[in-house]
Amino acid sequence: MEVTTIVLAHSRITAQFAQSCLCESIRFAIRLVKQPTYMANTSLTPEQLEKLIDLSFSAKTRAHAPYSKFRVGACLLTQSGEFITGCNVENSSYGLSICAERTALVKAVSEGHTNFRAIAVSSDLVDNHISPCGACRQFISEFGLMDIYLMKPDRTYIKTDTDALLPFRFTGEQLDGKKIQLEEQ
Repeated sequence: MEVTTIVLAHSRITAQFAQSCLCESIRFAIRLVKQPTYMANTSLTPEQLEKLIDLSFSAKTRAHAPYSKFRVGACLLTQSGEFITGCNVENSSYGLSICAERTALVKAVSEGHTNFRAIAVSSDLVDNHISPCGACRQFISEFGLMDIYLMKPDRTYIKTDTDALLPFRFTGEQLDGKKIQLEEQ
């Protein structure tokens, strides 16, 4: 069997998390590289972390998931210390569904918050920690570096951050970057 090595530069991703994201039929050898030095100092108190986790699970109970039966909850901790929750809301026109992470972020922004310390995401998955979809990873990254707690129902979690979850994300800085000049037609 061929073994592929993945180098996860600029990340604190754990081997357990990486392996939980891989297809069962493919085995990867994972070599973790030096941790970046630019990680945010967003350590939470034990009380803040417990509340973040509790509210994430509580939000999950309000999910509207009649089609997939896949309930997800999220809770954000703002820089000012407020907790804001969200759950996934499905729609029969699947493309109109919204994930828990984006629900929480949209609620937070609509309430005037744009700076966050952490987000916890929970689901009913027993064998794997929940992992945000690609759209949510990009959406979370819009708001800068924060800690991300990926939960299992038994309250175990993987702690990661924005850089590890989406290391080469598209940012607003790229919109302001130098571009080629297009000829007018």
